[in-house]
Amino acid sequence: MTTVLSASELQDEANIYKPKLTADLAVNVKSILGLMGEDVNREGLIKTPERVAKAMQFLLKGYNEDPEAILKAAMFREPYQQMVVVKDIEIYSMCEHHMLPFFGKAHVGYIPRNHITGLSKIPRVVDAYARRLQVQERLTTQIKECIQNTLNPLGVAVVIEAQHMCMQMRGVQKQHSFTTTSDFTGAFANNIATREEFFNIIGHQMH
Repeated sequence: MTTVLSASELQDEANIYKPKLTADLAVNVKSILGLMGEDVNREGLIKTPERVAKAMQFLLKGYNEDPEAILKAAMFREPYQQMVVVKDIEIYSMCEHHMLPFFGKAHVGYIPRNHITGLSKIPRVVDAYARRLQVQERLTTQIKECIQNTLNPLGVAVVIEAQHMCMQMRGVQKQHSFTTTSDFTGAFANNIATREEFFNIIGHQMH
């Protein structure tokens, strides 16, 4: 049976999956399966090394993306100087300590000085940093610094709430724990009322 790929899948094949890298990763995945005692030649596992190799390239595709360039691609001069908040941005990342997923939501706010960016660019920046081996603390700061350095706003606020599989599937195995991280610059760091306004906007999502 011939598998027909959609247009988006064909684009992923061309832009994300590198044939040599896929082959090299697959060899190592097959070795890991064998070391764990699996029969790497049984039907269900024959294509698993290639699938895992492609999955890793997708999950870590942020290494090939430039977050500052993403913002600059839709950067406009605008005199607006009130708070802009994009909340409930879904994030999926990989813990660099155990290579297990962590996932949740990011809430990002900024107060423009002279420039704004297209609203879709904020989630794209979040994804560009999240799709790497990460720790939540660094991810929070990288998003903040990218927006601050590129747009030069009056302030930036970033809050991330996430669940970590390295805590839920192994280790302490706490199934309902959330980790919240935050980072602020400018008006959000220096003005309590501004920071409280931001927290009020995203407050219904806080745990």
